[in-house]
Amino acid sequence: MTVLILALIAGAVVGLALGALGGGGSVLAVPALIYLLGFTPAAATTASLIIVTATSLTALLAHARAGRVRWRPGAAFAAAGIVPAAAAGAVAAHLPQAVLTIAFAATAAVAAVRMLRPARTARQGGGDVRQGKAAGAGAGLGALTGLLGVGGGFLAVPALVTVLAFEMEAAVGTSLLVISVNSLSSLATRSGAAVSLDWAVIGPFIGAAILGAWDGKRMAAKVSGSGLQRIFAVVLLAVAAFMLVDAAI
Repeated sequence: MTVLILALIAGAVVGLALGALGGGGSVLAVPALIYLLGFTPAAATTASLIIVTATSLTALLAHARAGRVRWRPGAAFAAAGIVPAAAAGAVAAHLPQAVLTIAFAATAAVAAVRMLRPARTARQGGGDVRQGKAAGAGAGLGALTGLLGVGGGFLAVPALVTVLAFEMEAAVGTSLLVISVNSLSSLATRSGAAVSLDWAVIGPFIGAAILGAWDGKRMAAKVSGSGLQRIFAVVLLAVAAFMLVDAAI
């Protein structure tokens, strides 16, 4: 199977996940770039940010047209992650590849566990308490995006549901705004890094991911969200286990 076909298939899967679940696609983008397409971990995290930014903006447009994006609270949540995303992006360029691989595998495992756990209802509390928690979650999400090249929707969606009391559809749509802002912030600090990117692979990957995101948005309206999450979580656990074994060898 040629590299181009692999890039198209991987891009379609990433786009489907982002469009249907509001996150999670980037957690597959990095291992796909490393193990299927031959990228180094450093190049894969940077390429993943480019892919996730383009795909998230496309998916965001689709959800915005459906009225599923809460712009003001979403912008505030995203703003908390701008500086951490930029700082972590600068640090990531200097970390050993093995460290990035292990950290990414651990993050994928955590994401899978969160998807398998039952969704919690929003906790009651004062507005200041909720805003403080939202700011903390936004900052942590930004740091994760910058360091590992993941959009972080798998953390943003439950945070928006449990902290800001968003219904699931609004959380999915708004998470795409957060992902886009964090990814752009991290890319800004990585632009000067000496990382070689294969645009002949990244371009088709992005194109397939964008098309997949539109299909994922339509899928979300027809298929049980919990069912999709469980399937995706099992895949993530397998990917995390493979990466940990590979790093240990």
